[in-house]
Parts: sequence; structure tokens; C-alpha cells
Amino acid sequence: MDPQTIHKRRWTILYVLVVCLLVVVLDNTVLNVALKTIADPREGLGASQGQLEWAINSYTLVFAGLLFTFGVLGDRIGRKRMLIIGMALFGLSSLVSSYAQSPDQLILARAAMGLGGAAVMPQTLSVIANVFEPEERGRAIGVWAGAVGVAIALGPILGGLLLDHFWWGSVFLINVPIVIVGVIAIALVVPESRGRHMKIDFGGVLLSIAGLVLVTYGIIEGGEKAAVFVPQVYGPVLAGVALLAVFAWYETRIEHPSLNVRLFRDGRLSASVGAIALVFFALGGVVLFISLYVQSVRGYSPLGAGLLTIPLAAGQLLVAPRSARLVSRYGARRVAATGLTMVAAALLSYHVTATVDSPIWLLEITFFVQGAGMGMVMPPATTAVMSVLPREQAGSGSAINNIARQVAVALGVAVLGSLVTSIYRTGMKPHLTALPASLRGAASESIGATAGVADKLGPAGRALMGPAHESFVHAMHVTSAISSAVALLGAFVVLRWMPGKSPEESFEVSTEEREPIEV
Repeated sequence: MDPQTIHKRRWTILYVLVVCLLVVVLDNTVLNVALKTIADPREGLGASQGQLEWAINSYTLVFAGLLFTFGVLGDRIGRKRMLIIGMALFGLSSLVSSYAQSPDQLILARAAMGLGGAAVMPQTLSVIANVFEPEERGRAIGVWAGAVGVAIALGPILGGLLLDHFWWGSVFLINVPIVIVGVIAIALVVPESRGRHMKIDFGGVLLSIAGLVLVTYGIIEGGEKAAVFVPQVYGPVLAGVALLAVFAWYETRIEHPSLNVRLFRDGRLSASVGAIALVFFALGGVVLFISLYVQSVRGYSPLGAGLLTIPLAAGQLLVAPRSARLVSRYGARRVAATGLTMVAAALLSYHVTATVDSPIWLLEITFFVQGAGMGMVMPPATTAVMSVLPREQAGSGSAINNIARQVAVALGVAVLGSLVTSIYRTGMKPHLTALPASLRGAASESIGATAGVADKLGPAGRALMGPAHESFVHAMHVTSAISSAVALLGAFVVLRWMPGKSPEESFEVSTEEREPIEV
């Protein structure tokens, strides 16, 4: 495909990449709605709580552990080729997941879906970096970021609609026709691109896989155990961090590194990755407790809870594609810092306005502000990351962006989730003294567990739900305040280390990026 044709088709190429992105992101949010049905022994698979957690975590573990590897492989063997392979694997694994006959089969199929997702995700950004010139890249990445927000909000809505009319496997089967259309469109529209004369850095790839898998596994264990300072959590995390440190050292010693770690000296890269990680760490725990708040405290169904998140998606969809204009006028540092401050204000508003019976429209306004803030943070930060790395390493840059987000979300769920659990247990302890000793532990685990015990006790158990709601809202208030502080820290990082830009300037393009690539 000649450069002129690529330039003419660039927006069509972007829309094809958005379809690939939507199917991968949608899957995670759809599954959360289906967990209750999958746990049912008659309508689902009768999965235990541990099996449900690993149906989610097997995907996360493989996805986060292999993101960097597939980003590197896409740079080496061809991004279009890797995109097609990833989409095909994701579709086939979705088909197997939809007809799984046991929880163990579902867990293995979900791990295979993580493999396909890891192959797809880095290629979407790296193709954008190679198809769009710097002056349009920010706008294209804004559309890409807006699509992520839409997918996150559409997942629960689509999942609720499917479960209302079909069996639990439909939440995975819906991926198959989308994947088929996506693969055909990729083959017809997306150009092939790769870095020239690039050898595969097998040592760096293996170190990155081992390090990322260990870090992710430790974080997942922290989320499951609702604890951080236990050997099963900090042991794998510390071992993973040590391996990643060896990876960074190794990359400085070889001729053809997968990642030039010295580029992190550039404030655009380091500050942007830091901002992405901090904002998604803050949001990780918030997404967890807001879902429980809306359903367990306010009484909305899964579909109703999904519909409530539409303003969150609307905020991202409206602002993210327009963020490039804001950057060209005010500079990336000001735009990203403003977005992070908006996110911090939205998180703090949960602390101030969310109560057991507060007006739901206040929550909707908060969702919109939070989404708009995200729309001002993600495109400039992502564009900054991609602008520092040469086009030959676009897959590595895309992987760094996605790893920061994925690991930060898992860490936020683990740390902030354990904090919510600890505060909730402390608040409920005085209200459980009248229960039999065998029920006290179960009733204090979570608000869902308290509701389960209350149902078993009948009318006598209803008295537990008032204190349960109050205790959960208090835990939510504390956690949202901490999350707000973390988002503000992200704003400080951007203001302190991201280079300033005059209104007329756009992101710089590195010398290596101007070199032609094989297309």
C-alpha cells in the first residue's frame, strides 16, 4: 500500500482499529455483569467465589504479562499480521468460553482470551502512530481514548441486555461476529508496517514476561486476600520488581534493545506514564466501590447500574476527541493537569455527596465530570508517550501505556479494595455481636455477604442492612478521599515534570521518528 493511499484511508483505518479495541475492552466489563449468573448451579456453571475471581484474573494475568512481548513482536514481524493473529485467537477463545462446561474450562478459555487481547491492544496504538502524522496524531489518539470510555460504559448495558434474553455464554459469543468483521476489515484496510532490521531481544522479552507476571500475580493475590502486607502478596511483587530492574539494566547493555530505557529521562515519557498509572490506580478502587454502592446500597439492577454510567462514557466521548485542540492551544501539561484535577474533584465529590439516600442526579453529574477529566488526561499523556519513542518501537510504546493502565487498575483494586473491606468490617463489628459466632465472620466480609446472611435470618436479619449501608458508605467516603489525593498527585507530577508547551507548539517528533519505515 503506497503512502498516498494510506494517507487517504487513515480515518477509515482508525475506525477499524476502534472496532478491534472495542471488542477487547467490552469483554472485561461484560463479564462482571455475568458473574452472578455463572455462579448459579442451574443457570450457570455453579462456580465458586474463587473460580469466579480466577475467571477474571486469568485474563488479567496473561494480558498484563504479555502486553510488552506482543508489542515488541508486532514491531518485529508486522503489526497488521499480529493484529489479525490476536483477533482470531480472541474470537476463537470467546467461542470456547461461551460453551464452557465447567468453571475450569472457562478459566482456561479466559486465559487464552487474554493472550489474544495482549496481541491486539498494543498494535492499535502502534498502527495509529505509523499511519498518522504528528499534527493529526493527537486527534486520532483522542478518538481511540474516547472509544475506551464508551466500551467501559457499554459493557454492563450490553451484558444486562444479553442476560435478560439469552444464556450466560452469550456475553462471550457476541464477540465472534465482531471479530470476523474486524479481521476482514483489517485484511482489506490496514497497511502492514514493521521496524527495519530489528532483531528480537529474547532475553529482554523473557525478563519482561517473568517480571510482569509476578507483579500482576502478587497484586491479584492482594485483591483476593484483601491484604497487602502478607508474603503471598509482597513476595511475588518484590520478585517481579527485581526482575524488571534486571530487565532495565539488561536493555542498556545490548545492541538492539526491545526498549531504550534511557528515554525515560525525557519528561514527556516519564511524567505521562506516571500520570496514567496514578489516575488509573485511583479509579481502580472507585470503580469497585461505586458498582457495589449503586447495586447493594441503592438497589439498582446490573442493567440499571450500567445505564447510570452513561454520563461517564459521554464525558469521555465528548472531550477526548477534542483534547488535541486544547493541547495545541494551551499545551499538554496544562490540559493533562486540568483533567487530573477534574478527576480528583469528582472522586472527592463521592466523599461529600454520596450517601445512603442522596439524589442520584448528583452521582450522574459526578460521572460526567470524571469522564470529561479522563478525556483530557488520556489522549495528551498517550500522545506524549508515543511521541518520544521512534516509530520503529511504536509497539513497545503502546505496550508501556497499556501496562501502566492495566497494572495500576489491578493495584488500585487490591489496595483500595482491601481498605474498603477493612473499614467495613470495623464499622460492622458492633452490630454483629448478637449473631451466632459461626455467622459473624461471613457477615462482615462484604456488604454482599452481609445481605446473604440477612436473607437467611429472615425478618430478624433486616435490621443488619441499615448499619451495613452506613458502614459501606463510610468506607467509600474514606477511600474516595484517598483516591482524590492520588489523582491530585498525578496533577503535581504532570505540572512538575512534563515539559511546558507554548499554545502554538505541538509534540516534538524525535529524529528517529522521521526516518522512513517499511510499509
